[in-house]
Amino acid sequence: MNALLKKLFEIYPVISLDGAWGTELANRGLPAGETPEKWNLDFPEKVAEIPKAYADAGAKIVITNTFGGNRFKLEKSGLVDFLVEINKKGAEISKNAVNNDVYVFASVGPTGEFLQPLGLTSKEEMEEVFAEQISALKNGGADGIIIETMTDIDEASCALCAAKKVAPELPVAVSITYDKGVNGYATMMGVTPEQAAKHFDAAGADIIGTNCGNGIENMIEVVKELRKFTDKPIWARPNAGVPQLVNGETVFPATPEEMAEKVSELIEAGAKMIGGCCGTTPSHIKEISKICNKN
Repeated sequence: MNALLKKLFEIYPVISLDGAWGTELANRGLPAGETPEKWNLDFPEKVAEIPKAYADAGAKIVITNTFGGNRFKLEKSGLVDFLVEINKKGAEISKNAVNNDVYVFASVGPTGEFLQPLGLTSKEEMEEVFAEQISALKNGGADGIIIETMTDIDEASCALCAAKKVAPELPVAVSITYDKGVNGYATMMGVTPEQAAKHFDAAGADIIGTNCGNGIENMIEVVKELRKFTDKPIWARPNAGVPQLVNGETVFPATPEEMAEKVSELIEAGAKMIGGCCGTTPSHIKEISKICNKN
């Protein structure tokens, strides 16, 4: 096990993670359609409020405002020339916002591009794109890397390979988003929890996980599947329930107390690192952390 993870698990049998970032940025004034990562440069003080709020709520690991900080995404918003600065600053903001007993796993999301033969991007190019981003995140002081909200096993593998090459000392989590269909859980690209667990375990991921796509009830089922096929720590960040459209706005209905009631089941299923994704707030993380800290 990675040295940092070993240290953390000696202190915390179950590690509490942070919650959603998109809604927290919106609550601080991020306009719809604006590139969130640009705020690392324009409004770093507002970005810093988010990891601080989650750490104050009990999270022992927080992430960064760098989910879309790869070259392909930043090219579309005209920000590619600021790629290194955006990612380095993103890691620095979260590091400086929390105390030394809270750790920062830098967020690396999908590129939005398809690999050959479905798309035009080669595996070599995809790996280079991720290496560029992860190198900047490492230089910003990230303690680990979270490759998250992935649906394509090959794209996630490129990110994992890049992380292991440019930041071999950092623990790397790979988190996949699954949907429930008639044949069980799978990503939009057809990847099952069994396939992902076996693949990323063998590929050297330090943590294997799932985020987004499901409320905590469904995520309990996904974690049970993952646990069957890996002994690695499992990372779980469920949404605050199934989204509902209320007065034209998307609302995630699960309250902090409702999510907290299910955390023990998520731990029993095999999760060792638990936080929240869409719709979760510092209030959710406060209640989730209480349960994590009891174990």
